Amino acid sequence: MDIYRELYEFASSAGALEGYVYPVEEREMGYLDNWIGNLVKQYAALPEEVRVSVQEALDRTVGRAVLSLEPVLGRDHRHVQALRALLKGEAPASPQDFEREKREKADRYGEK
Repeated sequence: MDIYRELYEFASSAGALEGYVYPVEEREMGYLDNWIGNLVKQYAALPEEVRVSVQEALDRTVGRAVLSLEPVLGRDHRHVQALRALLKGEAPASPQDFEREKREKADRYGEK
């Protein structure tokens, strides 16, 4: 297994999911079955040390996706529950909560 490729594919899927479910008027929820199922499998396939390393960022990305899905599907829906199972730490306050990412990038890359 090429761990860097696996990590990239997992992260890109998680980010794409977050963008797809971001609160909008309508979205086709039928795509979520395979998408979320594959995401859960990809996460489980990552080595433990990789999961630990990316968990904090994952909590924010997948957490925003969960917060976008809950009003539409409900907290007890299997997709919401599957994604919540990936969360280990603090989720963001809302689907629009990108403040931590902005701060971290500004600190890392010297943006004002």
